[in-house]
Formats: sequence, C-alpha cells, structure tokens
Amino acid sequence: MLGDARVRGQTGVLSERRGSYPFIDFRLLNNTTLSGEIGTKKKVKRLLSFQRYFHASRLLRGIVPQASLYLLDEDYLGQARHMLSKVGMWDFDIFLFDRLTNGNSLVTLLCHLFNVHGLIHHFQLDMVTLHRFLVMVQEDYHSQNPYHNAVHAADVTQAMHCYLREPKLANFLTPSDIMLGLLAAAAHDVDHPGVNQPFLIKTKHHLASLYQNVSVLENHHWRSTIGMLRESRLLAHLPKEVTQDIEQQLGSLILATDINRQNEFLIRLKSHLDNQDLRLEDAQDRHFMLQIALKCADICNPCRLWDLSKQWSERVCEEFYRQGDLEQKFELEISPLCNQQKDTIPSIQIGFMTYIVEPLFERWAQFTGDTPLSENMLNHLRRNKAKWRSLLHKQHSSSRSNDHSGQVTGSQEQTLNEEETP
Repeated sequence: MLGDARVRGQTGVLSERRGSYPFIDFRLLNNTTLSGEIGTKKKVKRLLSFQRYFHASRLLRGIVPQASLYLLDEDYLGQARHMLSKVGMWDFDIFLFDRLTNGNSLVTLLCHLFNVHGLIHHFQLDMVTLHRFLVMVQEDYHSQNPYHNAVHAADVTQAMHCYLREPKLANFLTPSDIMLGLLAAAAHDVDHPGVNQPFLIKTKHHLASLYQNVSVLENHHWRSTIGMLRESRLLAHLPKEVTQDIEQQLGSLILATDINRQNEFLIRLKSHLDNQDLRLEDAQDRHFMLQIALKCADICNPCRLWDLSKQWSERVCEEFYRQGDLEQKFELEISPLCNQQKDTIPSIQIGFMTYIVEPLFERWAQFTGDTPLSENMLNHLRRNKAKWRSLLHKQHSSSRSNDHSGQVTGSQEQTLNEEETP
C-alpha cells in the first residue's frame, strides 16, 4: 500500500530515501485496531506524504547553519575540547559532553575521531561534506526517544573508539576497519522509532512487510545510512568497488546488533576462542571481531560508572514503558518488559545483565586478554548488578510492608530512590 521506499544505486545495494520513514501515526494505529483497516488509500497517502515532508525538510529536521555549534560561550566550548582530549577514557560522560556541545555530541565526536584516527587524510575526505553527512545522521535520530537517540549513538561511538584501541585488535586494524567501525557505531540505530520489532510486526507497519519481519529495524538503519552516504556524496570520490564494499560491510556490522542474533555470535565467538583459531591478519576474522566490538558497544551501559549506567537504564525502561502504554491503549498484547506495573527497572536490568551482557563481555575479556579496560568494565558490571539487586530487595520489602500497612511511608519511598552501595 505504501510502496517500496528503497532506491537502488549504481552499486546495486538498496538504500532508503531520506525521509521515507513514516512516523508511527497513532491515529492510523487506532483506526487499524478499531476497524480492522486503515481508512482509504488516498487519506493514508496524503498523511504519509506530509509526514515524509516533515521528516525530510531541512528546516523542520532542525538542521541550522554551522554557527549553531558556537552558540555556547567559550567556557563551555573549552570544557568540550578538554573532554575530547580524554575521549579514550571509559568514564567519559556523554551526557555532559552533549550539553557542552549544545546537543551536537555525535557530530562533534565523529569529526574529532575521524581526525584522531587519520581517516580524513587517508581517505581524502572533504571536511564540509563529512560535516554535512554527520549532521544528516545526527538529525535523523529522534530526540523524543528517551533512549534510542543521537546521544545513545554518540555513547556507542565513544565506546567503539575505546575498543578499537585495545592492543589485541588495534595492532591489526586498517584505516578501512576503523572507519567502518566508527560509521557503524554512529549510524547503527538511525531513525529508530522508539518501539521494537514485535511492535512493528503486530501493527503491520510497512517496514515489517518490506523486510519480511527479519531484522526489520537493523535493515532500516543500514539502508537509511546508505541513503545518507549517497546523498551527501561523502565517498563519491572513491572507486566504485571500494564504496560498494564499504556499503556491504556497514550492513554486516549494523545487522549484527540485532539482539535476536545474540546466541549466534556468542557461539561463534566461543568456538574461535576455545579453538584459538582467530587470525586477525585475515580480513574476515577482523570483520567478525568488529561485529563483536559493535555488539559490546551497543549494550555497554551496564559496564559504565553507576551514575551513567543508571541514567541509561532508566531511559531504556522509559522507552519500554511508553511502548507498553501504547499497546494497552490500543488493546494490543503488552510486550515483554513493557508493562510498568509488573516489569520494574531493577528486575529488567538484572535479567539483561545476567543473560545478555555478562556472557558477551566475559568472552570479550577473554579475547582482549583481561586488559585494564576489560577488567574495569566487568568490575562496573558486577557492582551495578549488585546495586540493582539491592534496590530490587528494597522494593520487595517495601511491597510486603505496603501489603501489611496499606501504604508506603515517606521514608520507605526515599529509601527506594537511594543509590547506596549494597
């Protein structure tokens, strides 16, 4: 009904047009759930055409002249530059950096990292074109998402930078590997709608149909990135076969972030480590480890300092709860982890750490050889998990007390919000 939003380029890789992603319009969803069909074709096309225009318009997407980066006074800019000098440190505060850069953390960070890694010189990139491309990426994230926004992309990119510097990997990386890793980190969730794949499937969203219910969001992130690369012409000066390879490898990296493929990658990584047959001189093995590095960067929040980790945990759960509220409003089955009345933040985080984060990061530490960074991350992970367990215990104790007394006292409520080390 909505047509195919993809465009085939000279290289044969399908990309998505800028602004082709129709926002999830809940009036349409409401009509669908109540009547079983989405109104007339003409009305839907008219509404989506406006949505596409809204999303694609440079003015409405918030792309303003580059001078906007310098709206802050020199004190703020000086602090931002000071932070960039420590961008390789694991305690890097991306929330503070985003404030100091006036909400331009992703653009500022990537420009700096491309320069630090010598990518601008190596690939003969035009700085104006690079900046234009990065602005496209940053502005195609939805700032209204509590979690899947440009700040998350910047956080993942900073983590990826730390992983690319791990000696076991850094000694073998080529400039192409580094550029692919940073680009994939920056764009891995671009244009994320703030709901998950099951939501898109059960609401019969056009992207679910387009990608046949397989890695729906990840395919969209990849194809949207290809569209922006082509529109910006960032790599237009490179040979056709080089750009084609870059586009394909970006897809392989971004598609690896699909959480449904977690076991597939863990089993393969375990096999390589147990057999000690990783040969990082081989481009295929290097690419696999870049996939693992991106997967680690994407879910590294539990391995950050408690104050940062807690913020990310609250943000991702807020996004879950928003989806659950929508599902309840439109009489859909509430997705796992999205029921605010049953799924608490501590319980969600403990499960996430236990079944997803710990197995991956333990294998990553085995690969890196227990470097200071890997040991630091695992220590944070264990401490943060213990704190969530303590908070969960306090919630249960408060709940039992509430069952007896019929109310939670002010002191109990304050206790639930404390961030004490257990």
